[in-house]
Amino acid sequence: MTTVYAFSAEPLGGGAPVSLEQYAGKVLLIVNTASECGFTPQYAGLQKLHDQYAARGLAVLGFPCNQFGKQEPGDASQIGAFCEKNFGVTFPMFAKIDVNGAHAHPLYQWLTEEAPGVLGLERVKWNFTKFLVDRNGNVVKRYAPVTKPDAIAADIEKLL
Repeated sequence: MTTVYAFSAEPLGGGAPVSLEQYAGKVLLIVNTASECGFTPQYAGLQKLHDQYAARGLAVLGFPCNQFGKQEPGDASQIGAFCEKNFGVTFPMFAKIDVNGAHAHPLYQWLTEEAPGVLGLERVKWNFTKFLVDRNGNVVKRYAPVTKPDAIAADIEKLL
């Protein structure tokens, strides 16, 4: 059986791929992000979750994606500067990826198979879709883009 630890991703600033195995034993909230989306203010809520629960074992992981309305047009340095300046983001951000289609990142292929969306559709519907992963690397729940980060806090608490 595959877990999230089977995957790796390139960090936002470039460099060697990061094995998600380094997060073994942590609860993960994996989110596809965008800087020019109506949901972009959720970065603040994601950072708040990170600040509140990181010491107890939560890791928020951001994956910029430009597949929805071309709302993440920037390069890595622009994305990083935007997130830090506007929302104080300190949680790990990874390189821009596709989350749907033929070029979808393998992590997102797996996430969407493990937690299909509405009507059993596997594809990610929009920016800021969130996947909650338990300490054993298994997907527990998928949240729609409209679900604000603070609404996930109770589910995170149960897994910590």
